[in-house]
Amino acid sequence: MKRIYIALVSLVVLTACADKKTPEVKEVKDEKGGMNMAMNKMETIGIEPTNPIVPLQLPGELRADQRTELFAKVNSYVTDLRVDIGDHVKKGQVLMILDAPEIQAQVSSAQAKWKAQEAIYISTKATYDRTIKANETEGAIAPDYLEQVTAKMLADKAQLASSKSSYEEMKNIDQYLVIRAPFDGVITDRQVDKGAYVGPMSKMPLLIVEDTSTLRLNLSISEANTPYVQEGDTVKFKVRTLPQKEFTGVVTRKAGSLDLKLRSEQIQADINNKEQLLKPNMIADATVSLKSTEPTFFIPKSALVESNLGLYVIEVRNGTAYHIKVAKGRAMPMMVEVFGELRPGMKILKMGTEEIMNEQKLM
Repeated sequence: MKRIYIALVSLVVLTACADKKTPEVKEVKDEKGGMNMAMNKMETIGIEPTNPIVPLQLPGELRADQRTELFAKVNSYVTDLRVDIGDHVKKGQVLMILDAPEIQAQVSSAQAKWKAQEAIYISTKATYDRTIKANETEGAIAPDYLEQVTAKMLADKAQLASSKSSYEEMKNIDQYLVIRAPFDGVITDRQVDKGAYVGPMSKMPLLIVEDTSTLRLNLSISEANTPYVQEGDTVKFKVRTLPQKEFTGVVTRKAGSLDLKLRSEQIQADINNKEQLLKPNMIADATVSLKSTEPTFFIPKSALVESNLGLYVIEVRNGTAYHIKVAKGRAMPMMVEVFGELRPGMKILKMGTEEIMNEQKLM
């Protein structure tokens, strides 16, 4: 019985000892793992200038190539409405006819005054011509009378020109009563019906005409990326209504100035829309390819340190760490472009950290 008891006690003691040794092994493994991590933090990489194409994704908006709101120039009534929304129109096509009785009366009055003044001038001119003919005989016409006839003829001629100008002006106003299409396009809005009273004081347009055969993709490029986008660059985009189809356009215009609020430059790409799959005011998810004119340095994002001291990378030279101030440029998922006093072949820490001070000995 004593032997059995002693054996059981020995087994318990051995088990307890084994439990105590297990954590010690784990601690050693943890310490080794920590050493490996520490070694990884000191890993360096060499940098070389490259010139990759960096895709930039940003939202955009589609606009009609041309969009015009048509208003009434004079107070009038709508007497003939020849188009409605969705109608395709040609340049110069009559869209609407207005009526303004007082304008018509003024045109007729101006024309009558012009014709009356024309008759007066014809009579005065005939008198002047006869007087000049008679004056060829010396002493036949008194000098004072000749001056009066000449002055009368010139005055009537000026009155004729004035009355004709007034008539032409009223006639041009009369042409405002015919609303025509300014370009080939489609009627996208109509705000009036027959019989409506319209005038120049109204803020609501009669019709809106848009050219949707070509659309403009409007994009805002941040200040840092503006040097990498040039006219002629290709833009690819998708719209939410047709997620399976990718469209392509070409950058044709750059604003040349930054927006004061967003600090971005507006660019536009022309989109061929002959198939009419796209519509103005659609939101687009666009991708622009950013490419520099010369190679630059790209480093892993983990190598860039952002602290109160600014942006910098840690150069390792002769076992010593040196902070090299840089500025950020284009960004990719794992890499970032940096500018600063960098050299090809320079060794920098792959895992930059604030804990490493400038001129700190690493080895």
